[in-house]
Amino acid sequence: MSDAAAALDWMQALNPNAPYVWVAGFAFGSWIGMQLLMRRPEIKGFVAVSPPANEIDFSFLAPCPQSGLIIQGERDNIIPEPAVQKVVERLNAQKGIKVDYRVIPNANHFYNDQVDVMIDHIHEYMNMRSVGQMVGMPKLVEAPVEEKKARKKAA
Repeated sequence: MSDAAAALDWMQALNPNAPYVWVAGFAFGSWIGMQLLMRRPEIKGFVAVSPPANEIDFSFLAPCPQSGLIIQGERDNIIPEPAVQKVVERLNAQKGIKVDYRVIPNANHFYNDQVDVMIDHIHEYMNMRSVGQMVGMPKLVEAPVEEKKARKKAA
């Protein structure tokens, strides 16, 4: 936790004019990111990929200070999807919090052959959040995930 806080301090020192801060993490790193979210009010959103909901109690996220994105692989054999779904349901029950939950079909824990799909989902979510919610955030020029899938099928 102290390493993550130190890394955030360092990034903020390098970018003193940044209008906002987000955290992101994969598996154990998503738990660390969520812990940081609870301690640092300047964090305005999160991306958690395959949070270890089957091993760690995420009830510390009450009340959760920010909305965010959680991504889970449909075929994750390390972190079962139903455990992550329960965390999402608890978060979405909180007033003012909206967790966008995306389950990637055929993705295992390491997103083998699905990393590009995962990245597309993150870009799409960040673009959505930048419209109207985070003035000054540069809009990524990315097509929505469904549009990209349609292009790939047509090719």
